[in-house]
Amino acid sequence: MWFDESRLDDERALAGADARLRALAESGARVRREAQAAAEAVDGRVQEARERPRPRAVVAAGAEARLLRAVLEAGCPVPLVAWSGPGLPGWTGSLDLVVVLAPGGDDVAAAGTVAEAVRRGADVLVACPPASLVADHANGRDVVLLPTTSGDPLAAAVVALDFLAGAGLGRSTDPEVVAVALDDVAVRCSPYRDIAGNPAKEAAIGLADAVPLVWGGTPLAARAARRVAEALRAGSGRAALAGDAEQLLPVLEAARPRDVFADPFDGDGGASRPVLLVLDDGSDDPRVREQAGHLRAVAAAHDVRVVELRHDDGGEVARYSSLLLQGRYAAAYLGLGLVPA
Repeated sequence: MWFDESRLDDERALAGADARLRALAESGARVRREAQAAAEAVDGRVQEARERPRPRAVVAAGAEARLLRAVLEAGCPVPLVAWSGPGLPGWTGSLDLVVVLAPGGDDVAAAGTVAEAVRRGADVLVACPPASLVADHANGRDVVLLPTTSGDPLAAAVVALDFLAGAGLGRSTDPEVVAVALDDVAVRCSPYRDIAGNPAKEAAIGLADAVPLVWGGTPLAARAARRVAEALRAGSGRAALAGDAEQLLPVLEAARPRDVFADPFDGDGGASRPVLLVLDDGSDDPRVREQAGHLRAVAAAHDVRVVELRHDDGGEVARYSSLLLQGRYAAAYLGLGLVPA
């Protein structure tokens, strides 16, 4: 495979990727739609939850449990556990709140987790389609069901975080702010915007001939890095790694000197070299800035290209969502540009 960057501005090539690019562009609309549906369905339940005694602990279970923990951990007034395995911790009971995101609705494991939480008498917050396998198990006086229709895990997470913030269990997450950030990415990364002013197309070109090493310094940027690496692998069929600075530094330090005479079509050519993709959410944490500077310095010392995606406006969930969507656009354009040699 080789990368033909002209395809990124070619109308016929872009038309072939229209379904995927359209789905990315509709990310903001999905957040708004899910937020509106949830607000109408649980009218009054937020105030009710705020007036009740605080739970002993919050258990975020199933898919995206670690995302919920990354957002809530710093501001949650009670212990919070991310439980991504099957079932629930053995101590979970009637004093606890279990949060489950199942935007697809047909997740057997999620349905089992919800059923177990109900059986144990825990309070339950579940985001899933109202007519689904998971919803069938979400029956009980202490169950709040946030209806979802789009199947989008990010949109489901945003509405759950908004509910939890309203209940006094986390910092505010405004769905509209998140949606605006996603809309902004859709405009800047639009297929109709040429390479010169399109950060996702520029990133795809920067990643085209090397192995991406994706890094984010804050907990949410690091989670976005893992998701972006997944999208890059899926979009290109090539390796892509995400990790902490300590995990990526040895790979940068082991990079071989660049051979300007290397044949790009040779299987042992430039594609074996790394490129550092930095997801910068504007954090002013000294530790994060120090790690970013060290990674850049090591990359420069070993002639490793650095590509950056950045968003530093709005709340932390808006910044996370923007970085994630920019990375997914870059993955889509990377896949579009790769053609058989």
